[in-house]
Amino acid sequence: MAEKVTFKQSLNLFDGTMIVAGSMIGSGIFIVTSDMTRQVGSAGWLVALWVITGLMTVFAAVTYGELSSMFPKAGGQYVYLKEAYNPMLGFLYGWSFFSVIQTGTIAAVGVAFSKFAGYFIPALTMDEKNLLFELGWIRIFPAQLVSIALIIFLTYINTRGVKDGKTIQTIFTIVKLFSLFGLIIFGLLIAAKADIWNANWATGFDMKFTAPVTDAAGVKQGWSVFQSPGSMMIALGLISGAMVGSVFSSVAWENVTFIAGEIKNPKKNVGLSLFLGTLVVTVVYLLANLMYLAVLPMFPPASGAEVAYASEVAAPNIAFAVQDRVATAAASSIFGNYGAAVIAIMIMISTFGCNNGLILSGARVYYTMAKDNLFLLQAGTLNKNAVPQWALWAQCVWASALCLSGQYGVLLDYVVFITVVFYILTIVGVFRLRRSRPEAERPYKAFGYPVIPVIYLLMAGTLGIGLLYAKTSTSLLGLVIVIIGVPIYYYYARKTKRASGPAV
Repeated sequence: MAEKVTFKQSLNLFDGTMIVAGSMIGSGIFIVTSDMTRQVGSAGWLVALWVITGLMTVFAAVTYGELSSMFPKAGGQYVYLKEAYNPMLGFLYGWSFFSVIQTGTIAAVGVAFSKFAGYFIPALTMDEKNLLFELGWIRIFPAQLVSIALIIFLTYINTRGVKDGKTIQTIFTIVKLFSLFGLIIFGLLIAAKADIWNANWATGFDMKFTAPVTDAAGVKQGWSVFQSPGSMMIALGLISGAMVGSVFSSVAWENVTFIAGEIKNPKKNVGLSLFLGTLVVTVVYLLANLMYLAVLPMFPPASGAEVAYASEVAAPNIAFAVQDRVATAAASSIFGNYGAAVIAIMIMISTFGCNNGLILSGARVYYTMAKDNLFLLQAGTLNKNAVPQWALWAQCVWASALCLSGQYGVLLDYVVFITVVFYILTIVGVFRLRRSRPEAERPYKAFGYPVIPVIYLLMAGTLGIGLLYAKTSTSLLGLVIVIIGVPIYYYYARKTKRASGPAV
């Protein structure tokens, strides 16, 4: 019997833009600048990498707009890859998306929420004294259980209908955008110091990096002062490694394409929300990093060329902020003793809203895969509120399992490279569809085609080569996760063939 319940087009352009911005801004912007600074060692390169990341993000978003106008339905990138190439490539993306990309991100963002809640509730800090129990290699902390509770709560909210999820997304995205702008404005207008700014920019584009100092037993004692990269490939590896932080602070913008079936006038509004959302976040990220450079020295004072720094005793600075919490160090300079509390609240708000966007949109991919007989069939149904409830709970269960495993961070490292590859394949898909379906309706055509898509492919391809060089093992393991999906695809293909008769 045909399904009577269908998706409701309840989201407008503003809602779509809030989903883009809210899904992008998690905890990364508050943390990753420290590691990026240690790898490139100069204000010029630090800012340049955020500019490059922003351009890549906006260029990809405006190119995806053409695909969203051609295929204005649930599933987004999965649908684009399936239509531009073949069902198997679409499935491999969907498989990676469910197994690690989306669920691993949901788990990681959930744990980030709990960790920063630990500022107010000490029992939630991931200290050995708070360990609840061990079960083999699984170690359970209260923070993980709170993370699971958060994921369950947001999943339940989103089973009640897209309007409830939309309301949470809009409120929390507006709050965190205003909070970030407030932090930036206070930092630049009140706490900025000319001597710090000038000293940071004196580093120019002189790329240097730090190396850990270890004792005879191999235990890290601190960090040595900068060493020149020495070769172009090492420099490319450092740049690519540093960009992992900025790139993964900027992903998830494509989540709005997954819910295209619930957006009013999707042929127009999905593409516009992609552009507006990525542009706003790019500006916020760039301003936040300029604020860090105006408030904090990049490195602690040093008199020699080979001084070792211990992050535990170093003065507040960007590169060696305690636990890489550069935003906390900046807020402490701006707001004094209340700075840490301000940032803890901001990150809790940010991660709460981010996870809502990820949970809301991710289930639509599994729904579309199930409708194509490439996922568990129950995921292809809608409840009375016109949302894929079964797919939402399946996503919730696996994300919760990743919370318990403690391996979500490792899994996300594995797919850094392959996520970039899927972005590249999707952009190439625009060229393929222009050639294979020239007559297809394109209410919106990629801005600056073919120049902007080609520029993106060159930048993303260079980043991919750098990641293969700098993070060879994790990049190749990301490919392994994708390859595991090949026999699973053929299982579903054979199952569909037996049920329907015609070849798949």
